[in-house]
Amino acid sequence: MDFLFNEEKPDKEVQKNIDVSENIKELGNFPSSPFISDIFTMTIIGQIEGHTVLPPQTKSTKYEHVFPQLVNVEENPNIKGLLVILNTVGGDVEAGLAIAEMVNSITKPTVSLVVGGGHSIGVPLAVSTKYSFISPTATMIIHPIRMNGLVIGVPQTFTYFQKMQDRILNFITRNSRVSKEKLRELMLETDELLNDMGTILIGQQAVELGLINEVGGIGDAIRKLRELIDKANA
Repeated sequence: MDFLFNEEKPDKEVQKNIDVSENIKELGNFPSSPFISDIFTMTIIGQIEGHTVLPPQTKSTKYEHVFPQLVNVEENPNIKGLLVILNTVGGDVEAGLAIAEMVNSITKPTVSLVVGGGHSIGVPLAVSTKYSFISPTATMIIHPIRMNGLVIGVPQTFTYFQKMQDRILNFITRNSRVSKEKLRELMLETDELLNDMGTILIGQQAVELGLINEVGGIGDAIRKLRELIDKANA
């Protein structure tokens, strides 16, 4: 005997209530009124994950998730600008620099905002946009690159490190007002960080150095992005 089972789908109102419940559970708030923006917001948070998967308890930004978003920003005619919000401790150099290069190559207006921190490879990411902001209490740490795992003590290893460091320095100087010599000086500072080399910059210091364009918050970043969008569409 054959039995036919009709799986009833929840109606639209029931599904809406389910979605609201999930939103409250996951985000801790009620959904706002429907609004479609022409600004795409991308967050780079935690640690930037490269080819090696980070532990599940580590908040991370995965480059394979970011790449399609950036392609969508460039291709989608309904998206007029990109807002990048950073709060990262850094992470994989190759992955971070690849994301920075993709953001930098987008032809539409782009603005970045550093909140909390934009450390290590987060520095190239912060300067990859056409205009950058940093909140007054946010920090940026500039330090030499590090490598985990086996390191072979041969001249070729040091040459590789030097080339990697130059790639990062060249990108930063190409997209900011700070000189390569000044960056190297900050990178080799020994009095700023405990048991480490490098320099920590807080808010206005990053602007005075020429690394970031302006101190501001989310309102300032969106205002500037709107200005760039209007100028591009004029």
